[in-house]
Amino acid sequence: MRSRPVGWLAPALAVGLAVAGCTGAAGRRSPAAPVSVAAAERRSVPYEIEATGTVEPTQSAQVTAQVSGLVTRVAFSEGDEVQAGQVMFQIDPRTYDAVVERAAAALSRDRAQAQSAQLDLTRAETLAAQQLIAEGELETKRATSESMAATVRADSAALATARLDRANATIRAPISGKTGSLAVHGGDLVRANDGIALVSINRIRPIRVRFTLPQDDLDELRRQKQRDLQVDVATGGEDDTTWIEGRLAFVDNAVDEQSGTVLLKGEYPNADGRLWPGAFVRVRLRLFVQNDVTVVPAVAVTNSQSGPYLYVVKADTTVEARPVEVGRTWREFAVIAKGVEPGETVVTDGQLRLSPGAKAVIRAAGVVQ
Repeated sequence: MRSRPVGWLAPALAVGLAVAGCTGAAGRRSPAAPVSVAAAERRSVPYEIEATGTVEPTQSAQVTAQVSGLVTRVAFSEGDEVQAGQVMFQIDPRTYDAVVERAAAALSRDRAQAQSAQLDLTRAETLAAQQLIAEGELETKRATSESMAATVRADSAALATARLDRANATIRAPISGKTGSLAVHGGDLVRANDGIALVSINRIRPIRVRFTLPQDDLDELRRQKQRDLQVDVATGGEDDTTWIEGRLAFVDNAVDEQSGTVLLKGEYPNADGRLWPGAFVRVRLRLFVQNDVTVVPAVAVTNSQSGPYLYVVKADTTVEARPVEVGRTWREFAVIAKGVEPGETVVTDGQLRLSPGAKAVIRAAGVVQ
């Protein structure tokens, strides 16, 4: 076996070390991570509280019969919109017409007798002044006159009652609103004040939504001008949300001891009838507006054991992990009290591929709306 000269070893070692050095440097260099970003902005942010509410009518009435009789006519169709005072049902009025006639005749008869008794009393008083009749006879005349006057008053009351019953045979809508299902139809017999509603009416224009807030929010609520507060409600699902604007109409005067909440109600014009009694809706109560605060998309903030932080993209496209103080969230945004300045670029997607000092490849830029 031929031996090589010792001199070949130094160049070979140099080449080997150079190759190994290049290979190590390449292994230590991290590839740039693709990320999505948005700019931190300064804007006005409403302070809102969200809750779940129930739609209820502004007014509701159960229409009942105040007199008994046969229903001869139903003057509307169930589900119709009716106006206050509109005729809804007609009960056979003939019996009540007869009672009115009888009461009117009794009143006329007793009124004539009362007038005759008053004339007799007047003559008796004249004769008594001349001592032509006994005192006992005068007192008898006076008692008869007073008795007949009382009878006339009773007859007048009976006639008024009879007329009221006759009027109540025509059942009118007590409020304006939308009617529900009918409980009676033409030809049915109804009884007075039996507690059975002939139909219900709900006033849905305007309409209200009732909801509750925790008592912890009561102090902030009381600091506001409650009648001016905006209360929006949402109909539809998450993918089809329509917000309807309304105003706070009612705040209860006590906190519920069992739930620790206070009852509130918002009111809405509901001209299109979109809100329906009994439906569940999402409620958003706007207490005030915070002006000139720094906001970033909420997805940019990551929580850790040390607290919330986010990645800020610097001018050289490297990223910095920045601890932040989040004041609150509003919809899809986070209000930053400390840690980020307006105009700085923050990472909104791709944070898991980042580490402090890593290079970032911006694949999309967003703007806070």
